[in-house]
Amino acid sequence: MTTIEQSRHLATAIPGPKSTALMDRKTGAVARGVGTTMPVFAARAGGGIVEDVDGNRLIDLGSGIAVTTIGNASPRVVLAVGAQAAEFTHTCFTVTPYEGYVAVCEHLNRLTPVLGEKRSALFNSGAEAVENSVKIARAHTGKQAVVAFDHGYHGRTNLTMALTAKSMPYKHGFGPFAPEIYRAPMSYPFRDAEFGKELATDGELAAQRALTVIDKQIGAANLAALVIEPIQGEGGFIVPAEGFLPTLLDWCRKNDVVFIADEVQTGFARTGAMFACEHEGIDPDLIVTAKGIADGLPLAAVTGRADIMDSPHVGGLGGTYGGNPVACAAALATIETIESEGMVARAREIETLMKGRLGRMQADDDRIGDVRGRGAMIAVELVKSGTTEPDGELTKALSAGAHAAGVIVLTCGTFGNVLRFLPPLTSTDELLEEGLDVLALVLKDL
Repeated sequence: MTTIEQSRHLATAIPGPKSTALMDRKTGAVARGVGTTMPVFAARAGGGIVEDVDGNRLIDLGSGIAVTTIGNASPRVVLAVGAQAAEFTHTCFTVTPYEGYVAVCEHLNRLTPVLGEKRSALFNSGAEAVENSVKIARAHTGKQAVVAFDHGYHGRTNLTMALTAKSMPYKHGFGPFAPEIYRAPMSYPFRDAEFGKELATDGELAAQRALTVIDKQIGAANLAALVIEPIQGEGGFIVPAEGFLPTLLDWCRKNDVVFIADEVQTGFARTGAMFACEHEGIDPDLIVTAKGIADGLPLAAVTGRADIMDSPHVGGLGGTYGGNPVACAAALATIETIESEGMVARAREIETLMKGRLGRMQADDDRIGDVRGRGAMIAVELVKSGTTEPDGELTKALSAGAHAAGVIVLTCGTFGNVLRFLPPLTSTDELLEEGLDVLALVLKDL
């Protein structure tokens, strides 16, 4: 297996000539709607580095949007994928099943913070899994309405676009959307502080605000499910105030509403726990996972209480590629790597390093309004100096400057003013520190 030197190196300007030529080909061959964050084309990747076709080595602070948690081309995953592909690449589990699918479900049932007897079902993408979690909840409750939250992101299919809060670029021009989807206010401590300190810090109070909206707009008698990210991803890495999630869960239990935790971005060691729900000790009825589950191969899952998961009729769940055998092999190797190599603890170490460095930057620069997140899921919210007004232009310029200097960073947030960091847990401290040093220099220049 190829190893890549774990250091940043710029052999050409970004983008180099080979990437520029490939981008010209992309323009002529790929639909315009498929955008790219970086103007470079990857050739190899591993550890905390992505190397492009021009020989530039880039510090990876994005992990392909929280996917390559254990690094690109992780040794166990490479071996497992090769071995499975040599045996068979597909039979369709709903036609002639295979052990790998069952084994992944057994691990999910063991690991996820759902209480009691559990069942799992496998799919291809996070959006597909979210959509199936809603189907399962509707089958179980006999109700139709679903609540999602401000700033939430759940996918790009018709139903999950309806669940997603942000219009551009995810929903604009693509309606009409699936009906019976409603939205409630999220606990957003940095922004809620504008309405009073108590609301920003008291999660139970923030939850009561949301539940008042839910009671007025829908009513528990009509509500099948509440879908929420324990830490919002695309919405801005928003960590709700303590008590917000447990209060919502308690209300759901009392009102026959299925509590669905969307852990597509937060799951599998990303936040310094195997799942983000564990930080507040909540046990969702259903939990949706994807991204980090298989280190880059397409796989997703819904795991939950057996009585809920078994509600749909036989044949009601499935799909041609869902739980593909090669992806299942990758997932088993990923889980083994996370557990055997202390990746949960490593995420907590990364949190300490990154929050410390970003906190010092914040103390020196009032354009950094907030530093937040858990584990290796950290963000800074950028504002106009002396205010809390979102500064999307500064965020865009800071991101572009980092890219030009060889550091892969991603933006997010409803207002486009959040810079998010999702480094592979295999990144060295030295790489992380260098990436943040580059960021600090670019910010200073701006």
